[in-house]
Amino acid sequence: MRVIFSRKGFDSAAGKVPSPIIEGKPISLPIPTERRSKTSYRLAGLGKIVEQVTKGRIGADKLCHEDPVFLNGRWAFGQTGAAQSHLERNGVGVGDVFLFFGLFASSDGRDRHHRIFGYLEVEEVRRLGSQPSQSDNPEGFLRQHPHTIGEWNENNTLYLGSGAKSRSAQPSLRLTKPGALASVWSIPTWLNAAGLTYHSNPTRWASDKELYAASRGQEFVTNIGTEAAPKEWLRTVLDAIRQ
Repeated sequence: MRVIFSRKGFDSAAGKVPSPIIEGKPISLPIPTERRSKTSYRLAGLGKIVEQVTKGRIGADKLCHEDPVFLNGRWAFGQTGAAQSHLERNGVGVGDVFLFFGLFASSDGRDRHHRIFGYLEVEEVRRLGSQPSQSDNPEGFLRQHPHTIGEWNENNTLYLGSGAKSRSAQPSLRLTKPGALASVWSIPTWLNAAGLTYHSNPTRWASDKELYAASRGQEFVTNIGTEAAPKEWLRTVLDAIRQ
């Protein structure tokens, strides 16, 4: 079994500010885009929030790349290009779990940190190809998924499955070590031994409990196999997301 730490939403490059935590709830803001989208922040129900956190720099009617999409206990997540090739090389497929994380901050913009905000257990991998159409839109989702709009790389792919989105900023879902830079993660002790893609340089592992997370790369993959410790860690994380 593989677990993928999947970076999503606003950061210092895309959006240029962290996603907010509002009244204790993390709100992952999808990145702005100029194409391959029919969804504005307003249509996604995020218009007022994006204007507030960007101080009007990004307006409510700006198009966004709403991906992954969550509705009624199900996720639809698209990937393509080099990031999708990375997932394929590492054997990601049905039965694996994406842990979506992003850069967040408190409502006053302080305490910038990485945290997990949702999970997707893969039930279907749908190859869309370079020229998808509206008919490829996953069933039951209200808005057209961006990976079914326009032209993409040939390996354009959708991952579909059940999961949950966090409704509160649980301390156990925080990746960043308290008081440290966002890229300094507190990690479970088993992760160093299991390995994590994009983190092969041993200098990234300050100890069995601390990791300097890579600033580049969207999908960090670890194969947890059948070992008890990582499976128990994953169970506690999924439970915390569902709370």
